[in-house]
Amino acid sequence: MKRNFLEKALIFALVGAMAISTVVAFGSTENTIINPSTTNATSAAKSSAPKYIFLFIGDGMSYPQIQAASDYLGAMAQAKNSSILTGGEALSFMNFDVVGSATTFDSTSFCPDSASTATSISTGKKTHSSVINMDESKTKEYTAITEKVRDQLGYKVGIISSVNINHATPAAFYAHQASRNNYYEIALEMVESDFDYFAGGALKQTTGKNNDQTDVYQVAKEAGYNVIKTQSEAEKLTAKDGKSIVIAERLADSDSMTYANDKENSEWGLADYVKKGIEVLDNSTGFFMMVEGGKIDWACHANDAGSTIADTLALDEAVQEAIKFYNQHPNETLILVTGDHETGGLTIGYAGTNYDTYLTNLSNQKISYAKYDSDYVAKYKENKTPFETVLKDIKTNFGLTTASDKTVSADSKLILTDYELKKLKAAYDKTMSGVAVDESNQEEYVLYGTYEPLSVTITHILNNKSGINFSSYSHTGLPVGVFAEGVGEDLFSSYYDNTDIYNKLASLLNLK
Repeated sequence: MKRNFLEKALIFALVGAMAISTVVAFGSTENTIINPSTTNATSAAKSSAPKYIFLFIGDGMSYPQIQAASDYLGAMAQAKNSSILTGGEALSFMNFDVVGSATTFDSTSFCPDSASTATSISTGKKTHSSVINMDESKTKEYTAITEKVRDQLGYKVGIISSVNINHATPAAFYAHQASRNNYYEIALEMVESDFDYFAGGALKQTTGKNNDQTDVYQVAKEAGYNVIKTQSEAEKLTAKDGKSIVIAERLADSDSMTYANDKENSEWGLADYVKKGIEVLDNSTGFFMMVEGGKIDWACHANDAGSTIADTLALDEAVQEAIKFYNQHPNETLILVTGDHETGGLTIGYAGTNYDTYLTNLSNQKISYAKYDSDYVAKYKENKTPFETVLKDIKTNFGLTTASDKTVSADSKLILTDYELKKLKAAYDKTMSGVAVDESNQEEYVLYGTYEPLSVTITHILNNKSGINFSSYSHTGLPVGVFAEGVGEDLFSSYYDNTDIYNKLASLLNLK
């Protein structure tokens, strides 16, 4: 039976905290960063070029997403131990030696998209939103850092994403397109890159926009790639098998990986694909692995705080796989964790809760908004399900209930107020009408964005009752954190532009 991901993450964090205490008393564990000074590393080694590079990008992840995940774990730990609040539980990369901040604007806007921001990180160049590794005129191609480390240093390259692996962020590390929507052309460039390991969500438009092209998976096979679509095959994959494309067996919305909140216990998550990537990429020359936590962004677009936190914690689990490798190769490894931009304008604090937060409310969310849409809302429409029945499902999946519910205490923070119940009923009526949200209607758009009115209203209410709020369904202009650990880490402190992530890496690696 599936356990709520947020509940599992809390257990994981508490075990991690115990492990850290054990390290202090008895020595290191593989998940804990070892201070290189205790492993006879010299300052010269710390400043030399890294042989193994991990670049983690939380799509849509800035300081609010990181802090919300940390604070959630802290609130749950406090509730579990009936103790005084002592702060959040640190995610693994929050303990890295060096932290910097990067601005994210592009040639179009201070609220950029993923294509342009990933281009900046990958190539050190600015461009328009929606453009991948090309200049503003869309005529000049930029060379990605992954192409340079392969060609100039002989490093192996791996690209992993929890969304489609020809989506904007992963594409910026191998493709060059005037539009991020050229999915088929991007997929062909993925094959042409000859990189060693791709993993995550399925490719989009595998036979082209008009379904009249050769299936790109077949193109990949003819180019010598192992195309793996089952978990059992993925588990057997070794470095000896050669270059591979690994697609998650269980796919969710838009053929991406499932949200962490929806993942079955036996199902591979982002961390598993990173672990397998390390296994197949590890070699004496070196490798570069880019890992995207793409569903953080998707959850923030939908204003789903519970899923945002769950997928941020899933990215943290993936980072911990890199930390294990780092602890074995502290003088040769660099780990970077950053975001491409912030999504949703997430804030910790809401007008309705004043100076208080009730983050433990989020533990009642059992599934993502997307799964609720597919498993419940679609059937409501088909069966014309009455509102009273829908309220029962809302309680089961999100914990929200009514004042007449005798199973909860009168002071429960999950009881719907008359105002909230009225908003929920209006959203239900809009959903059941089958009429799409009118984006030109300002009131409707502010309430629902482009999402299913019922689902987004449920998450809005749960968010707000927890002390979380979103100001947008789009991206914002916040800077992002850059967390660094390992060889060359000192370069990544201070406040700089996202193009300097590339510049600092290129300088460190002496790339031309």
